[in-house]
Amino acid sequence: MAATPEMRASDGDRDRVAAALREHMAEGRLTVDEFNERLEQVYGSRTYGELARLTSDLPEIDLHTLPAALDRTAGRPPSPRGRTALKAAWGAWATASAINWVIWLIVSIGSSDMIYPWPLWVMGPWGAVLLMSTIFGRGDQGRRR
Repeated sequence: MAATPEMRASDGDRDRVAAALREHMAEGRLTVDEFNERLEQVYGSRTYGELARLTSDLPEIDLHTLPAALDRTAGRPPSPRGRTALKAAWGAWATASAINWVIWLIVSIGSSDMIYPWPLWVMGPWGAVLLMSTIFGRGDQGRRR
């Protein structure tokens, strides 16, 4: 059965319109005040006709392909920018670790005694943080603004 303007809207229908309004605000079509005003009206709407009037002056958007919706999906691969930043962080860690181990080796050879391997204290905590960021993500991948 086709939805008519007089037909009652569900909570899911109101949520879809609210998501569309959020996307329009993110794209700059609505100001924050306009968004808040329309959002209030969305959750006070009872019919499809009332919901349609709230978005009649805005272009149609497909809520399944919104960039904001895609960013929030679980299991998404990291963005190329995020991967590049992660590679750079691992590269900095490897470089600093290598420099510290070379210094440790030179000092150990110069003193003709193997001194305590202090570079472990430099590379260990830093490497653990990087490993957790690599495995679990950084939490800022979804931010667009």
